[in-house]
Amino acid sequence: MPDQFPREKILKDGFRLVLRDVADFSKLLWPKTVLRPYQVAPARAIAEAVRRNSLEKDYRGPNQFAIVFSRQAGKDEMTAQLLAYLLNLFQLRGGQIVMAAPTSRQVVISKSRLLERLNNSLNRGAAHTGEGYIVGLGRAEARFLSAAPSSNARGETASLLLVANETQDILPERWDAVFDPMAASTNATTLFLGTVWTASTLLARQMRHLRDLESRDGQKRLFLVDWQEVARYVPNYGKRVKTRIAQFGESHPFIQTEYFLKELDGSGGLFGPERRALMRGSHPRREAGEPGKLYALLVDVAGEGEALELAVTGAELRALSPRKDSTAVTVVEIEPPPGKGVTVQPSYRVVQRYVWTGLKHPALYGRLVGLARETWRARWVVVDATGIGAAVASFLEKALPRKVIPFVFSSFSKSELGWNFCGIIDSGRFKDYADDGAADTAWWWKQLAAVEYEVRPGPGQLLRWSVPDPTLHDDLVMSAALVAALDEQDWRPRKAVGSGGE
Repeated sequence: MPDQFPREKILKDGFRLVLRDVADFSKLLWPKTVLRPYQVAPARAIAEAVRRNSLEKDYRGPNQFAIVFSRQAGKDEMTAQLLAYLLNLFQLRGGQIVMAAPTSRQVVISKSRLLERLNNSLNRGAAHTGEGYIVGLGRAEARFLSAAPSSNARGETASLLLVANETQDILPERWDAVFDPMAASTNATTLFLGTVWTASTLLARQMRHLRDLESRDGQKRLFLVDWQEVARYVPNYGKRVKTRIAQFGESHPFIQTEYFLKELDGSGGLFGPERRALMRGSHPRREAGEPGKLYALLVDVAGEGEALELAVTGAELRALSPRKDSTAVTVVEIEPPPGKGVTVQPSYRVVQRYVWTGLKHPALYGRLVGLARETWRARWVVVDATGIGAAVASFLEKALPRKVIPFVFSSFSKSELGWNFCGIIDSGRFKDYADDGAADTAWWWKQLAAVEYEVRPGPGQLLRWSVPDPTLHDDLVMSAALVAALDEQDWRPRKAVGSGGE
């Protein structure tokens, strides 16, 4: 096996010839993780650009590249092999690679992956490290730096290659001020790696720039590989992605960006006409639960007002301007996935909603417990436990043991809730009851259409979403979105033992 060849034998048998091509180098040193055809093309282009740009004074070929692979398609493996190849190619001449990543953890992972690739039959024992962020081979080095806003990354120079990993999560102003100058004096080849997200990201900006250059001279700089291309060479990958698409729906933002490589707007209406159409059901609104069916209450808690109760349920909901924040309850019927061991998630049908404004918490407790125990015999009660809602959640946990799922809103958890709610909708698993003409039904659809969102730049694709119109609020929408907390629960029917269906 090539992985067992001694260093002397590889050198004797034409190692210099192997260094002419990164694909041959990969076959020789890493036969178990050899580069696939869709990885070879960009690796070759970048390696050739680095080699010629470093050796030719008048090099005029492509000097910036972007690689966008479908999620988990081998971008990082290709990059590690490419860096290992370049360190071998320049170990006598010398040179420096600088690789930036959005977080310290990603820096550590990238560095570790390169060290693993250098632990081969040719380089074993020859690689060296220094200062916690340097990996070297001979006179060539790769330096791994964090691009986080608070990191201290100035003062480095990239003479061979400058890399931005997960470029979509690096702030454009951070890259322009700190990292791009590292290649200024050397005109080093620059590589942008990542996943398509919104038009405002650094990656999107560079992709537009490279497309413009390609249209001018016809030289390839942008390499896009979607999931269908990867599946040609890795059938199991294709099966996995099809399962994800079935779960979340083809139109879900993560599916569109991570697998189809489609760019999001990044702002605007979160629940546009197409998404709202997916939510419209044909089943009737119900007044109480039916035997043998599973139900959950989704409770968005309002602050306790000093006023009398101003709004009630159903068609009696009054239009207040500006309308006060309300406690909203969405009742969903849960349809568990069929059979045992099936990975498909459950479906949810909205069968009722309640809206209470200015309701004192002692009265609120009684209503919620009555709805959960008697009206719906609810299996679960998901409750907003943020701020004053924590007291409501605590009371319900005592009154309804093993039924309550507290949800605390934060910028991160609300972002996750929004993305997950969109996934449930886009996969066709959330249906509202047929429009009954009631005022609260109208408010629900009006709030939904008014939700605006923004995807914040930086790691995590933080979603900020709300209804900015103070006359509408977002209580009905937040109540419904809590359905996403049910996806991790056990929906199998239980035998009734005592009150409340336990």
